Amino acid sequence: MDNADLQVLRQASRWIADGHRVVLCTVTRTWGSAPRPPGSSVAIRDDGLVTGSVSGGCIEDDLIEKARTGALARGVPQVVRYGIDADSAHRFGLPCGGLIELVLEPVAAHTRLDELLARLQHGERVRRTLVLASGEATLEAAGATDELELTDTTLVTHHGPSWRMLVVGAGQLTQYLVPMASALGYQVLVCDPRDEYAHGFEIPGATLLRTMPDDAVRELRPDGHTAIVALTHDAKLDDLALMEALSGPAFYVGAIGSRANQARREARLKEHFGITDAQFARLHGPVGLKNGARTPPEIAVSILAEITAVRYGYHIPPPVPSLGTRTPESGCPA
Repeated sequence: MDNADLQVLRQASRWIADGHRVVLCTVTRTWGSAPRPPGSSVAIRDDGLVTGSVSGGCIEDDLIEKARTGALARGVPQVVRYGIDADSAHRFGLPCGGLIELVLEPVAAHTRLDELLARLQHGERVRRTLVLASGEATLEAAGATDELELTDTTLVTHHGPSWRMLVVGAGQLTQYLVPMASALGYQVLVCDPRDEYAHGFEIPGATLLRTMPDDAVRELRPDGHTAIVALTHDAKLDDLALMEALSGPAFYVGAIGSRANQARREARLKEHFGITDAQFARLHGPVGLKNGARTPPEIAVSILAEITAVRYGYHIPPPVPSLGTRTPESGCPA
Protein backbone atom coordinates (compact mmCIF):
# COMPACT_ATOMS: atom_id res chain seq x y z
CA MET A 1 0.00 0.00 0.00
CA ASP A 2 1.61 3.27 -1.15
CA ASN A 3 1.45 6.48 0.85
CA ALA A 4 -0.63 9.35 -0.53
CA ASP A 5 2.34 11.22 -2.00
CA LEU A 6 3.49 8.21 -4.00
CA GLN A 7 -0.03 7.43 -5.22
CA VAL A 8 -0.40 10.92 -6.69
CA LEU A 9 2.99 10.81 -8.44
CA ARG A 10 2.37 7.35 -9.90
CA GLN A 11 -1.06 8.26 -11.24
CA ALA A 12 0.30 11.47 -12.76
CA SER A 13 3.03 9.44 -14.50
CA ARG A 14 0.45 6.99 -15.91
CA TRP A 15 -1.67 9.85 -17.26
CA ILE A 16 1.34 11.44 -18.95
CA ALA A 17 2.23 8.06 -20.52
CA ASP A 18 -1.32 7.89 -21.90
CA GLY A 19 -0.85 11.23 -23.65
CA HIS A 20 -2.69 13.56 -21.25
CA ARG A 21 -1.57 16.90 -19.92
CA VAL A 22 -1.28 16.95 -16.12
CA VAL A 23 -0.81 19.68 -13.53
CA LEU A 24 0.67 18.79 -10.15
CA CYS A 25 -0.62 21.02 -7.35
CA THR A 26 1.28 21.18 -4.04
CA VAL A 27 0.21 22.92 -0.82
CA THR A 28 3.09 25.20 0.15
CA ARG A 29 1.66 27.29 2.99
CA THR A 30 -1.50 27.57 5.05
CA TRP A 31 -2.78 30.25 7.38
CA GLY A 32 -5.55 29.69 9.90
CA SER A 33 -7.33 26.36 9.83
CA ALA A 34 -6.72 24.33 6.66
CA PRO A 35 -7.94 20.85 5.68
CA ARG A 36 -4.55 19.59 4.46
CA PRO A 37 -0.99 20.39 5.63
CA PRO A 38 1.87 21.77 3.50
CA GLY A 39 3.30 19.12 1.21
CA SER A 40 -0.10 17.67 0.37
CA SER A 41 -0.62 17.30 -3.35
CA VAL A 42 -3.20 16.68 -6.04
CA ALA A 43 -2.78 15.93 -9.74
CA ILE A 44 -5.35 17.24 -12.22
CA ARG A 45 -5.70 15.71 -15.68
CA ASP A 46 -6.64 17.87 -18.69
CA ASP A 47 -10.16 16.37 -18.78
CA GLY A 48 -10.73 17.03 -15.06
CA LEU A 49 -9.86 13.66 -13.54
CA VAL A 50 -8.16 14.10 -10.18
CA THR A 51 -6.02 12.12 -7.74
CA GLY A 52 -4.94 13.24 -4.29
CA SER A 53 -6.31 16.04 -2.13
CA VAL A 54 -5.43 19.57 -1.02
CA SER A 55 -8.73 20.51 0.63
CA GLY A 56 -12.12 19.11 1.50
CA GLY A 57 -13.07 19.23 -2.18
CA CYS A 58 -13.95 22.85 -2.93
CA ILE A 59 -10.50 23.85 -4.15
CA GLU A 60 -10.25 20.64 -6.17
CA ASP A 61 -13.57 21.51 -7.83
CA ASP A 62 -12.19 24.90 -8.86
CA LEU A 63 -9.00 23.32 -10.24
CA ILE A 64 -11.03 20.72 -12.16
CA GLU A 65 -13.15 23.45 -13.73
CA LYS A 66 -10.02 25.36 -14.76
CA ALA A 67 -8.46 22.20 -16.22
CA ARG A 68 -11.53 21.45 -18.33
CA THR A 69 -11.61 24.99 -19.73
CA GLY A 70 -7.86 24.99 -20.41
CA ALA A 71 -7.24 27.77 -17.88
CA LEU A 72 -5.00 25.77 -15.54
CA ALA A 73 -1.27 26.49 -15.41
CA ARG A 74 0.51 26.21 -18.72
CA GLY A 75 4.19 26.46 -19.50
CA VAL A 76 5.78 27.27 -16.16
CA PRO A 77 4.70 26.82 -12.53
CA GLN A 78 2.69 29.49 -10.80
CA VAL A 79 1.80 30.28 -7.20
CA VAL A 80 -1.90 30.74 -6.36
CA ARG A 81 -3.77 31.45 -3.16
CA TYR A 82 -7.29 30.52 -2.12
CA GLY A 83 -9.37 32.16 0.60
CA ILE A 84 -7.66 35.54 0.90
CA ASP A 85 -10.85 37.35 1.91
CA ALA A 86 -13.92 36.22 3.85
CA ASP A 87 -16.03 35.67 0.71
CA SER A 88 -13.35 33.55 -0.95
CA ALA A 89 -12.72 31.64 2.26
CA HIS A 90 -16.40 30.79 2.52
CA ARG A 91 -16.54 29.74 -1.14
CA PHE A 92 -13.64 27.32 -0.75
CA GLY A 93 -14.73 25.84 2.54
CA LEU A 94 -12.16 27.65 4.68
CA PRO A 95 -12.80 29.46 7.96
CA CYS A 96 -12.86 33.26 7.80
CA GLY A 97 -9.25 34.33 7.36
CA GLY A 98 -8.14 30.86 6.29
CA LEU A 99 -5.71 30.72 3.40
CA ILE A 100 -4.12 27.98 1.30
CA GLU A 101 -1.20 28.63 -1.03
CA LEU A 102 -0.46 26.22 -3.89
CA VAL A 103 2.18 25.80 -6.54
CA LEU A 104 0.62 24.64 -9.82
CA GLU A 105 3.22 22.75 -11.85
CA PRO A 106 2.59 21.52 -15.41
CA VAL A 107 4.23 18.10 -15.69
CA ALA A 108 6.79 17.86 -18.50
CA ALA A 109 9.98 15.96 -19.31
CA HIS A 110 12.11 18.35 -17.26
CA THR A 111 9.82 17.66 -14.27
CA ARG A 112 11.80 14.39 -13.93
CA LEU A 113 8.78 12.62 -12.53
CA ASP A 114 9.74 9.12 -13.72
CA GLU A 115 13.26 9.47 -12.33
CA LEU A 116 11.81 10.56 -9.00
CA LEU A 117 9.50 7.54 -8.95
CA ALA A 118 12.36 5.17 -9.77
CA ARG A 119 14.41 6.50 -6.85
CA LEU A 120 11.44 6.26 -4.50
CA GLN A 121 10.87 2.67 -5.63
CA HIS A 122 14.34 1.86 -4.28
CA GLY A 123 13.43 3.31 -0.88
CA GLU A 124 15.43 6.51 -1.29
CA ARG A 125 14.57 9.83 0.31
CA VAL A 126 14.80 12.52 -2.35
CA ARG A 127 15.12 16.30 -2.20
CA ARG A 128 13.48 17.87 -5.25
CA THR A 129 14.14 21.48 -6.22
CA LEU A 130 11.73 23.05 -8.72
CA VAL A 131 12.79 26.26 -10.50
CA LEU A 132 9.64 28.35 -10.79
CA ALA A 133 10.81 30.41 -13.77
CA SER A 134 11.43 27.38 -15.98
CA GLY A 135 9.67 24.38 -14.44
CA GLU A 136 12.93 22.42 -14.42
CA ALA A 137 13.57 20.12 -11.45
CA THR A 138 16.72 18.70 -9.90
CA LEU A 139 16.90 15.65 -7.66
CA GLU A 140 19.40 14.85 -4.91
CA ALA A 141 19.59 12.75 -1.77
CA ALA A 142 17.55 14.24 1.07
CA GLY A 143 19.42 15.51 4.10
CA ALA A 144 18.58 15.50 7.78
CA THR A 145 15.71 17.96 7.45
CA ASP A 146 12.57 17.45 5.42
CA GLU A 147 11.09 20.94 5.56
CA LEU A 148 9.18 22.18 2.52
CA GLU A 149 10.52 25.54 1.37
CA LEU A 150 9.08 28.03 -1.12
CA THR A 151 11.11 31.08 -2.13
CA ASP A 152 10.65 33.64 -4.89
CA THR A 153 12.57 31.36 -7.26
CA THR A 154 12.30 27.73 -6.11
CA LEU A 155 10.10 25.15 -4.42
CA VAL A 156 11.95 22.49 -2.41
CA THR A 157 10.02 19.34 -1.50
CA HIS A 158 11.08 16.04 0.05
CA HIS A 159 9.81 12.65 -1.02
CA GLY A 160 10.16 9.16 0.38
CA PRO A 161 9.93 7.89 3.95
CA SER A 162 11.23 10.28 6.59
CA TRP A 163 9.96 7.98 9.37
CA ARG A 164 11.21 4.46 10.06
CA MET A 165 9.67 1.49 11.83
CA LEU A 166 11.37 -1.68 13.01
CA VAL A 167 8.97 -4.54 13.67
CA VAL A 168 10.41 -7.50 15.60
CA GLY A 169 8.55 -10.62 14.52
CA ALA A 170 7.26 -11.78 11.10
CA GLY A 171 4.01 -13.32 12.31
CA GLN A 172 0.43 -12.79 11.20
CA LEU A 173 -0.01 -9.45 12.95
CA THR A 174 3.00 -8.08 11.06
CA GLN A 175 1.32 -9.00 7.76
CA TYR A 176 -1.35 -6.38 8.55
CA LEU A 177 0.82 -3.84 10.32
CA VAL A 178 3.41 -3.41 7.55
CA PRO A 179 1.20 -2.23 4.65
CA MET A 180 -0.70 0.13 6.96
CA ALA A 181 2.56 1.61 8.25
CA SER A 182 3.86 1.98 4.70
CA ALA A 183 0.71 3.91 3.78
CA LEU A 184 1.46 6.28 6.67
CA GLY A 185 4.89 7.01 5.23
CA TYR A 186 7.11 4.68 7.26
CA GLN A 187 10.06 2.79 5.86
CA VAL A 188 9.44 -0.61 7.48
CA LEU A 189 12.03 -3.20 8.43
CA VAL A 190 10.98 -6.56 9.89
CA CYS A 191 13.46 -8.49 12.04
CA ASP A 192 13.00 -12.20 12.68
CA PRO A 193 15.89 -14.70 13.01
CA ARG A 194 13.49 -17.67 13.27
CA ASP A 195 13.43 -19.87 10.17
CA GLU A 196 9.85 -20.97 10.64
CA TYR A 197 8.61 -17.36 10.43
CA ALA A 198 11.13 -15.91 7.97
CA HIS A 199 10.71 -18.69 5.38
CA GLY A 200 8.50 -17.45 2.58
CA PHE A 201 8.22 -13.97 4.09
CA GLU A 202 7.16 -11.48 1.46
CA ILE A 203 5.37 -8.24 2.27
CA PRO A 204 5.54 -5.41 -0.30
CA GLY A 205 7.19 -2.38 1.25
CA ALA A 206 9.11 -4.27 3.96
CA THR A 207 12.72 -5.39 4.25
CA LEU A 208 13.37 -8.62 6.18
CA LEU A 209 16.36 -8.74 8.54
CA ARG A 210 17.57 -12.13 9.78
CA THR A 211 19.89 -10.78 12.48
CA MET A 212 19.18 -10.96 16.20
CA PRO A 213 16.90 -8.13 17.36
CA ASP A 214 19.50 -6.33 19.51
CA ASP A 215 21.89 -6.28 16.55
CA ALA A 216 19.11 -5.03 14.27
CA VAL A 217 18.32 -2.13 16.60
CA ARG A 218 21.98 -1.14 16.89
CA GLU A 219 22.49 -1.29 13.12
CA LEU A 220 19.35 0.77 12.58
CA ARG A 221 20.72 3.60 14.74
CA PRO A 222 17.29 4.81 15.89
CA ASP A 223 16.57 8.51 16.01
CA GLY A 224 13.60 10.67 16.90
CA HIS A 225 11.84 9.55 13.69
CA THR A 226 12.02 5.85 14.55
CA ALA A 227 9.38 3.53 16.04
CA ILE A 228 10.26 0.05 17.34
CA VAL A 229 7.56 -2.57 17.96
CA ALA A 230 8.26 -6.02 19.45
CA LEU A 231 5.66 -8.61 18.38
CA THR A 232 7.26 -12.06 18.65
CA HIS A 233 5.69 -13.29 21.93
CA ASP A 234 9.16 -14.72 22.55
CA ALA A 235 10.62 -13.09 25.66
CA LYS A 236 14.18 -13.73 24.56
CA LEU A 237 13.76 -11.96 21.22
CA ASP A 238 11.49 -9.15 22.39
CA ASP A 239 13.68 -8.41 25.42
CA LEU A 240 16.80 -8.13 23.26
CA ALA A 241 15.11 -5.53 21.06
CA LEU A 242 13.68 -3.59 24.01
CA MET A 243 17.00 -3.59 25.86
CA GLU A 244 18.56 -1.61 23.00
CA ALA A 245 15.50 0.42 22.02
CA LEU A 246 14.70 1.79 25.50
CA SER A 247 18.21 3.17 25.91
CA GLY A 248 18.04 5.08 22.62
CA PRO A 249 16.13 8.06 21.17
CA ALA A 250 13.33 6.24 19.28
CA PHE A 251 10.13 8.26 19.67
CA TYR A 252 8.04 5.11 20.19
CA VAL A 253 8.86 1.71 21.69
CA GLY A 254 6.10 -0.86 22.16
CA ALA A 255 5.71 -4.56 22.95
CA ILE A 256 2.77 -6.92 22.67
CA GLY A 257 1.45 -8.89 25.64
CA SER A 258 -0.91 -8.73 28.58
CA ARG A 259 -0.47 -6.58 31.68
CA ALA A 260 0.77 -9.64 33.54
CA ASN A 261 3.40 -10.22 30.86
CA GLN A 262 4.29 -6.55 31.01
CA ALA A 263 5.01 -6.85 34.73
CA ARG A 264 7.23 -9.89 34.16
CA ARG A 265 8.95 -8.06 31.30
CA GLU A 266 9.70 -5.11 33.59
CA ALA A 267 11.31 -7.39 36.18
CA ARG A 268 13.47 -9.11 33.55
CA LEU A 269 14.64 -5.95 31.85
CA LYS A 270 15.56 -4.27 35.10
CA GLU A 271 17.24 -7.30 36.66
CA HIS A 272 19.13 -8.70 33.67
CA PHE A 273 19.66 -5.71 31.40
CA GLY A 274 19.90 -2.79 33.80
CA ILE A 275 16.95 -0.85 32.36
CA THR A 276 16.05 2.05 34.67
CA ASP A 277 12.60 3.08 35.84
CA ALA A 278 12.74 6.13 33.57
CA GLN A 279 13.67 4.03 30.55
CA PHE A 280 11.00 1.43 31.19
CA ALA A 281 8.39 4.18 31.55
CA ARG A 282 8.91 4.89 27.84
CA LEU A 283 7.65 1.43 26.90
CA HIS A 284 4.11 1.20 25.51
CA GLY A 285 2.87 -2.12 26.73
CA PRO A 286 0.46 -3.68 26.23
CA VAL A 287 1.07 -2.14 22.81
CA GLY A 288 -1.64 -0.11 21.05
CA LEU A 289 -4.64 1.97 22.04
CA LYS A 290 -7.06 0.11 24.26
CA ASN A 291 -10.00 0.14 21.87
CA GLY A 292 -11.32 -3.40 22.22
CA ALA A 293 -9.25 -4.74 19.29
CA ARG A 294 -9.23 -8.55 19.06
CA THR A 295 -8.32 -9.63 15.52
CA PRO A 296 -4.86 -9.09 13.93
CA PRO A 297 -6.02 -6.29 11.60
CA GLU A 298 -7.84 -4.57 14.48
CA ILE A 299 -4.74 -4.82 16.68
CA ALA A 300 -2.61 -3.40 13.84
CA VAL A 301 -4.97 -0.41 13.66
CA SER A 302 -4.73 0.11 17.42
CA ILE A 303 -0.91 0.00 17.32
CA LEU A 304 -0.67 2.53 14.51
CA ALA A 305 -3.26 4.77 16.16
CA GLU A 306 -1.13 4.90 19.31
CA ILE A 307 2.07 5.48 17.34
CA THR A 308 0.39 8.33 15.46
CA ALA A 309 -0.79 9.94 18.70
CA VAL A 310 2.71 9.76 20.19
CA ARG A 311 4.24 11.10 16.98
CA TYR A 312 2.08 14.22 17.18
CA GLY A 313 2.37 14.64 20.95
CA TYR A 314 -1.16 13.59 21.90
CA HIS A 315 -1.98 11.63 25.04
CA ILE A 316 -5.09 9.49 24.77
CA PRO A 317 -6.35 8.29 28.16
CA PRO A 318 -7.52 4.68 28.56
CA PRO A 319 -11.21 4.14 27.78
CA VAL A 320 -13.79 3.57 30.49
CA PRO A 321 -15.58 0.32 29.56
CA SER A 322 -19.33 0.22 29.63
CA LEU A 323 -20.88 -1.78 32.44
CA GLY A 324 -20.51 -5.47 31.67
CA THR A 325 -18.07 -4.90 28.80
CA ARG A 326 -14.77 -6.77 28.92
CA THR A 327 -11.93 -4.72 27.46
CA PRO A 328 -8.96 -6.78 26.25
CA GLU A 329 -5.66 -5.74 27.76
CA SER A 330 -3.77 -5.51 24.48
CA GLY A 331 -5.96 -7.01 21.81
CA CYS A 332 -4.02 -10.18 22.55
CA PRO A 333 -4.21 -12.24 25.74
CA ALA A 334 -0.70 -13.68 25.47
